[in-house]
Amino acid sequence: MKTLYETTVINTGGRQGFVQSPDNTFLLEVASPPELGGKETTATNPEQLFAAGYSACFNSALEFQLKKNQVKIEKSTVTATVMLKADPEDNGVKLEVELNVRIDGLDEETAQKYVKLAHDYCPYSKAINGNVNVTVGLE
Repeated sequence: MKTLYETTVINTGGRQGFVQSPDNTFLLEVASPPELGGKETTATNPEQLFAAGYSACFNSALEFQLKKNQVKIEKSTVTATVMLKADPEDNGVKLEVELNVRIDGLDEETAQKYVKLAHDYCPYSKAINGNVNVTVGLE
């Protein structure tokens, strides 16, 4: 399979550290949120990073499907909520995701059609299919 793009990010310190690209164009402090025993901070966390990536990727997949089918819209937004949940199966933790999609300029039936096409196309959706519960809805 042909690689279209690749990137590398390095973490030092886990949830109390940093994530950075080797060329330093991406550098963020990482910290546990207060809900997981951390302190109030402006640092990010893995769940926020996942939500940012998934929402951007899903919206790109949606816009690709709309453009491919020559459907004009005013604007689309995708809100990703990533939850870290207790996993009773192994006493560990797991992720759940809610995607809320808004497409200005489309009726609900047509919007649902393109949200499904985007979900089937999105690399994040494909990567976690069968492993993470994902709920997709329209705003």
